[in-house]
Amino acid sequence: MMRTACAALLLLGATGHSDAAELSKTYSYFSIRGNTLDEIEAELSRRGPNVNTTGQRHPGATRMEFKTRLTYADTGKRCEITSAKVRVTAKVILPRWRAGRKASAETRFVWDTLASDIKRHEEAHVVIARNYGRKLEEALSGIGRQRTCEQASAKATKVTDRILGRHDAEQQRFDRVESAGFEKRLLRLLEKRMKARQQG
Repeated sequence: MMRTACAALLLLGATGHSDAAELSKTYSYFSIRGNTLDEIEAELSRRGPNVNTTGQRHPGATRMEFKTRLTYADTGKRCEITSAKVRVTAKVILPRWRAGRKASAETRFVWDTLASDIKRHEEAHVVIARNYGRKLEEALSGIGRQRTCEQASAKATKVTDRILGRHDAEQQRFDRVESAGFEKRLLRLLEKRMKARQQG
């Protein structure tokens, strides 16, 4: 996961207020092949999206963009932000396995479990981003009156940098936690699915 950009559009005279950050989400896929789990793992390492924050390829990724639109009211003596709207654009990248004829039923079963967990992980990144988009809206709306719109804009930039810095730190923390518990989590998922299949 990485945050690719943050853009601020400063508009005078617009009206309105947003209660929650707007989210736009799209999906793209990269193909992998292989008949065994080892071959699948090698394909994920070779073809997975490159994540700038780690410098490595991953089995999935989510690229975020935050766009902030601020509305100012200038009385000539004071300036304040009357509206703050944040749009989060998330581009989720997931693997798509093109199974070979020799792939066993067990390999297909493990892959289905793994693919589901990869998607869940990336969707969680999107939720984190949207939550911080909401926090950013609230923080920008609470800046209050400033002497000039230039000062209000400068303060908005500082607030944005601070909130998005926290966002990045939270995304990285989530990745560390998920990575540390990956094997145990996958084993639990496999056991749960196996029980469900046996009961079904």
